[in-house]
Amino acid sequence: MSRMKPLSIDDCQDEELKKEFNHFMNTLGFVPNSLLTMQRVPAIAKSVIQMNKAVFSPNGQVDLGFKRLVAHIASQAAGCQYCKAHTSVSATRFGISEEKMRDVYTYNQSPLFSNKERIALDYALAAAAVPNDVTDELYGRLCEHWNEEEIVELLGVIGMFGFFNRWNDSMATPLEEEPLAAAEHLIADKGWSVGKHR
Repeated sequence: MSRMKPLSIDDCQDEELKKEFNHFMNTLGFVPNSLLTMQRVPAIAKSVIQMNKAVFSPNGQVDLGFKRLVAHIASQAAGCQYCKAHTSVSATRFGISEEKMRDVYTYNQSPLFSNKERIALDYALAAAAVPNDVTDELYGRLCEHWNEEEIVELLGVIGMFGFFNRWNDSMATPLEEEPLAAAEHLIADKGWSVGKHR
């Protein structure tokens, strides 16, 4: 059960923020309840939206669907069921096949993942761990496959989801219908459950 009820879009008193909500309507088809809760302090919500736009910019070098898989593995490390549901729906929305989404938990053995993708997901798991588990050896392997700009993009995703994981787990943010349906379809048999997010 939610610890703080999300407000509605109509409750938003900040016209600039209300316009920013359209970004999520266009990319996800809904405004996340996390942002509807954050809107109580519009400056925080607007800053988070700007970071989200930068991290998931279509002008980046890293594939937008793969960035969602990176976010999913980072959220797996943090144990955030809300973000795992969100990234399962957004990964498939941005071109990741359902089969690949289902295989993300066994990416090191799955033929659907390249060596380049595997090392990035290893990095996501280590970077999202608390305490941080990135070693010089792991970073060296990452640099063999990804350039510096791509690494900044990858860590941008991981860092942003560190915030989202903590926010949504601490607030017990209620999960919206679309990510709930996607998670039940794609990852429920991998140990996912809605838990406190309903």
